Amino acid sequence: MKLQSLLFVALIFLVACNSGKKSPETKDDSLKDAYDGKFLIGVALNTSQTDGSDTLALPLIEKHFNSVVAENCMKSEKIQPKQGKFTFDDADKFIAFAEARNMFVIGHCLVWHSQAPGWFFVDSQGKDVSRDTLVARMKAHIQTVVSRYKGRVHGWDVVNEAFEDDGQYRQSKFYQIIGPEYIDLAFKFANEADPDVELYYNDYSMAKPGRRDAVVKLVTDLKQKGIRIDAVGMQGHITLDYPLFTDYEESIVAFIKTGVQIMVTELDITVLPNPFENTSADIALNAQYTKEMNPYPNGMPDSISQALTDRYINLFSLLLKYKENVSRVTLWGLTDNQSWRNDWPIAGRVDYPLLFNRDYRPKPLVDKLIEIGLSSK
Repeated sequence: MKLQSLLFVALIFLVACNSGKKSPETKDDSLKDAYDGKFLIGVALNTSQTDGSDTLALPLIEKHFNSVVAENCMKSEKIQPKQGKFTFDDADKFIAFAEARNMFVIGHCLVWHSQAPGWFFVDSQGKDVSRDTLVARMKAHIQTVVSRYKGRVHGWDVVNEAFEDDGQYRQSKFYQIIGPEYIDLAFKFANEADPDVELYYNDYSMAKPGRRDAVVKLVTDLKQKGIRIDAVGMQGHITLDYPLFTDYEESIVAFIKTGVQIMVTELDITVLPNPFENTSADIALNAQYTKEMNPYPNGMPDSISQALTDRYINLFSLLLKYKENVSRVTLWGLTDNQSWRNDWPIAGRVDYPLLFNRDYRPKPLVDKLIEIGLSSK
């Protein structure tokens, strides 16, 4: 074949290759770029990451995420372990880490029945404090913490997990001593300390009708009272088959109708069997270890890896459907070995719930999530 003919054939080939629609690139793209203009992509950080000792984590965090939340160091038992004795060192490092990378910062959390210091609810004799005393302690804690990070934290999980699955109020010490209005007061105190910060209610099992209805009522009541709430955090501690995404979508729609934004928080998808039926994140639960409950100690079978990929893809596809109302999706941890899922509700198990493996390598599902993000208009 003559040189001119070879050149002509090559030209035709190049034109044909470039005339079709370009497929999304994923190798060098990041999660945060793929979902830019849709919703923030966040991750919970532990202290080994924010103090720099986990050096392998840094490149992944910087590449893929534009929002961060403190996994534990901003909870009340960490920040105020003794009355009036605030320990901000780890929280300050977390804030500095986020600010150095221009990230959207979530404070987690101000009022939660769990991981609260024991002194918070009792007097010097160990008896429950009075209502006025607990209100004063709650106000002092909230306003001290929120004021310290005013203008630096962009959104606070103000109240965490106030309801049971059936929609009844959780019988926490906050509820028992103050009554249901402790939630109103918490939002008021946070707003007084920083009128510009976003304020959220956060809970798990939000696809359950009882909890869904309770949170809808809570948001509606707060708004009617003139108390600001900006978003509902739907914790994403889910399994390969629970909840049904039809139920999940029903909750998304119900919360949107209240006029707040939706955030998927604390996202991880366990691949392990659950000894408790349809339970997603009650940390008080625990069960005995058996081999049957730890089926993949040496790695996921291909079928389970594919099921995990499909579950993540289906969830993100659903969230993209409501991207005008979903403002953030936050993974509850970076790599599988750092996940709380390994020890809950059965200590010593090996789970694979996150986007990055124990060796800090992305799972194949990361490219899939990037692809659907880039493909979404």
